[in-house]
Amino acid sequence: MSQLRPAILLLLLLTVISGVVYPLLTTGLAQGLFPAQANGSLLEKQGVVRGSALIGQSFTQPGYFWGRPSASGDRPYNPLASGGSNLAASNPALDKAIAERVAALRAANPQAPTAVPVELVTASASGLDPDISPDAARWQAPRIAASRQIPLAQVEALIDQQTHRPLMPFLGNPTVNVLQLNLALSDL
Repeated sequence: MSQLRPAILLLLLLTVISGVVYPLLTTGLAQGLFPAQANGSLLEKQGVVRGSALIGQSFTQPGYFWGRPSASGDRPYNPLASGGSNLAASNPALDKAIAERVAALRAANPQAPTAVPVELVTASASGLDPDISPDAARWQAPRIAASRQIPLAQVEALIDQQTHRPLMPFLGNPTVNVLQLNLALSDL
């Protein structure tokens, strides 16, 4: 019984530290140092939130760039059901899904080269990836230019403007955020 009181006091102390003080401290630091990221990296256009720079969106119209396929449950890019398809490379269901995606992309992009970029037919590990490579964006550029009746060079210049490069080349690959690119495309 003499050990019960210190145990309860220690439980209360650690609960206050880890359940109140630490979350308030980290939230306060995040809001002070990185307010945009702490609030979800929301992208606004004319005062209306269009989405997050961290979560992909499903674009299917020919006049917009398309991102990676989503494997997040019943709705594409559902952050509550984040996860990959968990299909092995040897699984016939994965082969079938990729073949269907390749056929659909080739049908929608007949003027593009026949080799479809791999990220346009495979989901990321989270199923929510908002980025594609600049090559995948350029692969779609002829469809965008034809659909919007604008010069291909203008679409390619927009891709170059929206390409995010790593601080140092060995730290990662260049990427293009599909939502940001489509918002910039809408501004043309």
